[in-house]
Amino acid sequence: MNTNTQPLQTMPETQKPWPNSFSSRFPTPRSKLLTHCAVLLVLGLTACAEPSSRLQPPVTSTQTSRTASRDSHEGASRRSVGPYSAQQITGDFAGYASLDQFVDQMVQKHGFEREYLLGLFSQARRKNWTLDYLAKSDQGLKGKPAVGGWTKYRAQFLDERRIGAGVEFARRYQSTLQRATQQYGVPQEYILGILAVETTFGGNVGNHRVLDALTTLGFDYARRGEYFRGELENFLLMTRNEGMDPAKPVGSFAGAMGLGQFMPSSFLKWAVDFNGDGRRDLWNAEDVIGSVANYFAQHGWKAGHPVITPLQVNGTVALEPGLEPKYTLTALQQAGLQPARPCSGEGSLCLLLLRHQNADQYLIGHPNFYTISRYNHSTYYAMAVHELAQSIRRRL
Repeated sequence: MNTNTQPLQTMPETQKPWPNSFSSRFPTPRSKLLTHCAVLLVLGLTACAEPSSRLQPPVTSTQTSRTASRDSHEGASRRSVGPYSAQQITGDFAGYASLDQFVDQMVQKHGFEREYLLGLFSQARRKNWTLDYLAKSDQGLKGKPAVGGWTKYRAQFLDERRIGAGVEFARRYQSTLQRATQQYGVPQEYILGILAVETTFGGNVGNHRVLDALTTLGFDYARRGEYFRGELENFLLMTRNEGMDPAKPVGSFAGAMGLGQFMPSSFLKWAVDFNGDGRRDLWNAEDVIGSVANYFAQHGWKAGHPVITPLQVNGTVALEPGLEPKYTLTALQQAGLQPARPCSGEGSLCLLLLRHQNADQYLIGHPNFYTISRYNHSTYYAMAVHELAQSIRRRL
């Protein structure tokens, strides 16, 4: 997770809809920096040495059929898990008319039992800290990238802890990574780069109950309430489909889950059962390796194609940088931007700006770079994944 008090990526693309992963979008308060660093260092390295790949398993129903749980679209025929029942919602969300309407929708649209949902939401807790923190973060989302922004952002991810953990993880799951690369065409180092940035390979999957996070943001966070209500709907479907007690899984303060920090909608669309046990488990390393690779493949990754190409700048850059708009290679060259090495001009290209402490750096972001950014809509995020991928690959 990021560890500065202000968002490090303040480029315009941060205003786009929430990405697959939410954990790296908003940082951890500075007051918790040393604590988080210590925990990540210990857990991030020991997680790779544990004999089991299930790093933090959710509670599952023993009655759930492993075969049936493969298909996320047949959830209505399965029973919800957990001893929840009530005639009305009590607790922190009592009296929320919008939550009562949401329950009605889940009953009518997806066949949930009303008393079950009323009992479940009576257990939900309002996360006041999250709301206060997001209110402050929203104020910092505007503006151009600050001088030295990339230098600060990079320093938090390109460190020995993540690179070393990536090497250990790669050696442990080499056969699974090779199978994912063969099946989906995604180099293993980019799968590793995502897991390094998101959770340091399971070292920090979050400690917020997903139920609490999504209920709070769905009904008390006005700016993105609709989005989070949709994620709450998908979370309830996910837990029913996979035989999980919805009050048990924990993740980021925004509801991202597992080693790869998938939001529930991304789970339903792109998570895969890569170890063949009949379940899609975001806390299982093998399933997450396959799921991240599938996510990249479904978002346009092209095997063997470049990710970035450095540019030489002649004069002032008049073009707008960022993940949007897109440019042709000819347009970049006509604007005085020349590739520093031979590169393909195939596809729409992004003009990337990395603001170092003492200089600005421009690069071409090829379509594969744009694919990485679909995981989290940030130039800096995607670049951190790319550089970590290359650093880990050099060690293997």
